[in-house]
Order: sequence, then C-alpha cells, then structure tokens
Amino acid sequence: MKAFLKVMKAASDPTRVRILKMLEKREMCVCEIQTALGTAQSTASKHLKILEDAGLVVSRKEGLWVNYLPADGRQNPYAANLLGNLRHWLNEAPEIADLSGILFHIDRYEILGKK
Repeated sequence: MKAFLKVMKAASDPTRVRILKMLEKREMCVCEIQTALGTAQSTASKHLKILEDAGLVVSRKEGLWVNYLPADGRQNPYAANLLGNLRHWLNEAPEIADLSGILFHIDRYEILGKK
C-alpha cells in the first residue's frame, strides 16, 4: 500500500501533473522545466525529486546535464499504470495544451545564454 500512496500523493499536485505531461513530449533538464512552468529552479527540483521517489520519472546524466523522462514502470506497477493512463488524460486541458505549445521553443542553451 505504501508504494500506491506514494504514487497517488506525487500525482495529486497540479504542477507535478504538468511536469509529467511535459516529459511525455520530450526529455527535459531542470532549467527547461523551470522555464516552462515559470517557477524557481529549487521548486522544479523539489517536484522532480517527489516524482522520482514515487517511481514516476527517472533522471539520466548526459555530460553536464541531468535529463528527466517518464519512468518505464518496472520499479512500481502503480506508477506504470498511472503513466500509461495519463498519456490519454488531460491532453485537451488548457494548462496542458498551453505548455505543449511552448515546449519545443524552450532551449537549454538559450536559457543559459550559451547560444
């Protein structure tokens, strides 16, 4: 029951749901997520940690970058089930549709002024 509750608590926050929906579209680093959400980096990192602890996202190091992507579900069947269903849910919600429209215009190098 503990694993189930961890997944449900992680998914009960609107910001974390938006993060999950963004990561369905593409891998992202913290700076890209923070830019898309308009939050502080510490806030985005806190949400990612909760999602990672629940088995909903995983991180992958790539040079200096840490990229986040949806978990494959092997770690937690409740997370797998939620992620599978979430792909079909909320796509038309204004908060999600607005984010989807800007995701591909967010570039980590531009954010950090290295372009």
